[in-house]
Amino acid sequence: MDTTPTPDKKTPRQPVPVPTAVRESRKGIMDRSAAAGIPALPLLGRLPLSRRIPQDLHSLLDYQGALTVAGVGLLSGSKAACTAGLAFGFAGAGVALLTDYRLSLKKLIPIEVHEVIDYVWSIGVIAAPFVFGYSRRSRWVTLMHTLVGASTIAASLFTDYRAQLGLQWGKGRKTDLGPVGG
Repeated sequence: MDTTPTPDKKTPRQPVPVPTAVRESRKGIMDRSAAAGIPALPLLGRLPLSRRIPQDLHSLLDYQGALTVAGVGLLSGSKAACTAGLAFGFAGAGVALLTDYRLSLKKLIPIEVHEVIDYVWSIGVIAAPFVFGYSRRSRWVTLMHTLVGASTIAASLFTDYRAQLGLQWGKGRKTDLGPVGG
């Protein structure tokens, strides 16, 4: 398999052409066909542990997690919890809206970078109640932030990360696993 870019390609990572019949028959959030996107390179050569959760379902979980973190922060009554919840909620939603996957508004962040952000964001959400001192005053906020952070880490370990455009940061990197399904 030749991975060197040719002059007619902008990046070595290109979408696989998918026949119309496949695209139409495999629509939806559970789609793992080539129409679902370009598989991401493994993070650190190992992550995700398994590719069981479709990218579109993970995308919905990103939005749900960001809204939950922001919502419980707003409802907490604690200024620190509100500030942390809104900051992490907007950051999570912003990353989801700007990632190179199907359910985003603008595709600016490569999918591999999104995966790293998922882990960092989750650890930050779990640590926030303890770092900002609202863990004892707002126990239910602490519980919700911890649950959202832990569930995001768990989902990230099993997500089939897929890009739509094949964005990459850095030139000349091999970023494609090769042909899908063959």
